[in-house]
Parts: sequence; structure tokens; C-alpha cells
Amino acid sequence: MPKTDIAILARAPVPGFAKTRLIPSIGAHAAAVLQERLTERTAATATAAKLGPVTLWCAPDATHVSFRALVLRYGIALKRQPAGDLGARMLAAIGGPTLVIGSDCPALTPEILRAAAGALAGADVVLIPAEDGGYVLIGARAPQPHLFSGIAWGTAAVMQDTRARIAALGLRAAVLDPLWDVDTDDDLARLEREISQLTL
Repeated sequence: MPKTDIAILARAPVPGFAKTRLIPSIGAHAAAVLQERLTERTAATATAAKLGPVTLWCAPDATHVSFRALVLRYGIALKRQPAGDLGARMLAAIGGPTLVIGSDCPALTPEILRAAAGALAGADVVLIPAEDGGYVLIGARAPQPHLFSGIAWGTAAVMQDTRARIAALGLRAAVLDPLWDVDTDDDLARLEREISQLTL
């Protein structure tokens, strides 16, 4: 398996700042606790894949105690997410071959990450679509600035727009099977059914 970095983008588990779309239904404190548990699961999954260095890109910065605990537990690196939209923050995380993931897809496994890295070895870009129209993973062999600019982040058209951009740029893409992430009350109910240890 080729060496592949993994970049995790994560928000600090601060009430009112994390998983804000779930706050109306579960409250700010519970949303923050869920964010912390999801981030830890993602760090554990990424390091277990044994693909290469794992970096947690932190927002608003890398000072939160839970981030520092992950360094001790998993040996990951911490970096502060730069300013800019989601595209700018993902682009900043890519140097050489890199898989970029968020912290809200508990369905990711080490095996899936290894499959994505293997697919990237034969393509310019690898994607795992999200069931809601976005994607839960994007990987690139090298920085591709045009792939991350001018995308309407947070909409159901993200995956469609990204695939169109890949085609326009003449890049070779590998697309794996879709996964689900935790954004809505329905997703939270699914999490409780399928991975109950992460819920309160």
C-alpha cells in the first residue's frame, strides 16, 4: 500500500460551536460531547489504517484539551485550520498523496481508508460520496486548487459539482461506494441504532 497521509478536519467540542445543526434537538452540551466522540473515533480509525502520518486540522485552533489528548493517545499531529471556506481548508491539508476526511462519518473503517488509498494510487482523485449529496472523503495525489474553488459547500450539489469539475480539469477519478455522516436528526437516530456507543 502506498504511503498516504490522512488529514482530519475537526471542530473543537465546544458547546454552541460543534454540531450546531443538532443543537435544537439534543442541546449544545450533548452536541459537543458527540463531536468529541466522533473525532476520537475518526482519529482511531485513521491511525488504525496505517497508511501514513495522520494530522488533525483543528478549528478554531489546536488548543482544546481533547485535541491534545488525541496526540498522546494516537500519536497524531495537530495543525490549525487556515482561514477561508471549506475548500480552502481542505486544499491546505493536501501536500503529496492525502486523504481528507471530516470527523462526522462513523461509517468509515480502516479497510475503507486503505481501499481509498489503493484507488488513489491509480487515479488523480478519489472520492467517497455522502448519501446526502456531498462527500465524506476526498483524496488527491497532489494539490488541485481548482478542485476546491467555486463549490457551493453545504449543499446537496457538492458531489455533482465536484465530479463536473474533475471532468473539466481532465483528472482521473476513482469513486467508492457512498457512506453516511451525522448531520441531521435522522442521522442521529441511525447512529443510535448502528453505533450506539457514540451516543449519549
